[in-house]
Amino acid sequence: MALVKFLKERITDAQELVRELRKDYEYVSVLGSYARTKSILSSTRMTSVDDVDNECGFVIKLYDGTHYSEYSTNEIRGLDPEEVKAAVCLPEMNQGFVKAPVLEEEEIVKSFDRSDAEPLGDEEILNRLKEIRTYCEQKDERIINANLIYRKRSVSKIFVSEKKTLDQHYDWVNSMIVLAAREGNTIKQHNCSENEANSRLALDELSARKDEAVDTVLKLLSAEPIIPGYYDIITDPTISGLICHEAFGHGVEQDMVVKHRAKSVHYVNKQVGSPLLNMHDGAGAALSAASYFFDDDGVLAQDTHIIENGILKRGISDALSALELGQKPSGNGRRESYKRKAYSRMTNTFFSPGKDKLEDMIKSIKHGYYISTTNNGMEDPKNWQIQCTAEYGLEIKNGEFTGKIVSPVIISGSVLDLLNSISMVSDEYKVIGSGMCGKGYKEWVFVSDGGPHMKARAKLG
Repeated sequence: MALVKFLKERITDAQELVRELRKDYEYVSVLGSYARTKSILSSTRMTSVDDVDNECGFVIKLYDGTHYSEYSTNEIRGLDPEEVKAAVCLPEMNQGFVKAPVLEEEEIVKSFDRSDAEPLGDEEILNRLKEIRTYCEQKDERIINANLIYRKRSVSKIFVSEKKTLDQHYDWVNSMIVLAAREGNTIKQHNCSENEANSRLALDELSARKDEAVDTVLKLLSAEPIIPGYYDIITDPTISGLICHEAFGHGVEQDMVVKHRAKSVHYVNKQVGSPLLNMHDGAGAALSAASYFFDDDGVLAQDTHIIENGILKRGISDALSALELGQKPSGNGRRESYKRKAYSRMTNTFFSPGKDKLEDMIKSIKHGYYISTTNNGMEDPKNWQIQCTAEYGLEIKNGEFTGKIVSPVIISGSVLDLLNSISMVSDEYKVIGSGMCGKGYKEWVFVSDGGPHMKARAKLG
């Protein structure tokens, strides 16, 4: 599926609207957005096929020589330019704006497409999900519930300004196994996911992990609480990604710098982590859930090298925060929908691989834990404290797994202490895109994160 017909037919309308509004404004752009998410569930108790999180609309951005204003609508065909001008020039809106220069753009006319190479029909998807679910349910009588989830996000966008005419279409598939197991009065849950731009591949990879999913949830039935303290740890790629996202994710979003809410501004070109540490973000940095070709400001996708060998070098920005700070935008301007403003937002955020072998990392642990399976996290970008919750940890003593499992595991403390404690980084890594991220408590967008296995010293609880 390429760019949806509705948006393709509105490119000429957007170009005409830009021409008309440019008679009165120094800068005009039109963003058109169409998104659809198909969700298919196969569970022990129900089956459903739904379209969720759908949107279709436009944002018109105007610059009057002093400040920027925006107007959103679900249709631009036949839209009267005078209606737009009247809406953004209300007298009560002309107070308290920060003066800003005009956006400078290069001339680009380009189409992009990353469609699902092997789209599947609903019936085939349901059959694949049911097959995996039935296998998990029948493998052990302690499995009391199995949910198989398939979600495909299809996005089409256009961006038109005086110098740019861009369009893009891209698909992304998230597939997940969610299991619950019971033994006596103990009930535990575990999930694993696979995420691809290809429907068939996503389901093939998920099926390959069904034994692992069952084995893990059954092990969790014997999990014990961890004794709080400081330990040597090895993080799996999901936990490395969670630390990456929480430690230096929101903290380097440059609109947070504009609002004086990010401590990172005081650490640019300073050591913030181990020399083994390299961190990237960008829609062009990896192929995952947050990979697009241009952002909602019409800036092409990039790969931003945020931390270089432990040194904080730069942040990520939307067009207007970059303009305010005198920087080049990094292609991280993202909106929850056409009804919301663009913020500086993470995309694919990850630590780069190193040179160590996982088996050597495990052998180096005298007493500690292998921490696995991301749950949730929080950060304070103003004071640089972090909290990351993992589903479980596997005990290591004298370089070997003991068979003991602890759950849940919470990593907390200072971002700088944690990142500077990293002493080994594996030579393989993975970027995982199965969730969403909010700005504070709202403004949800799809993101991914990941990294290699990392050895660190951390406070666990």
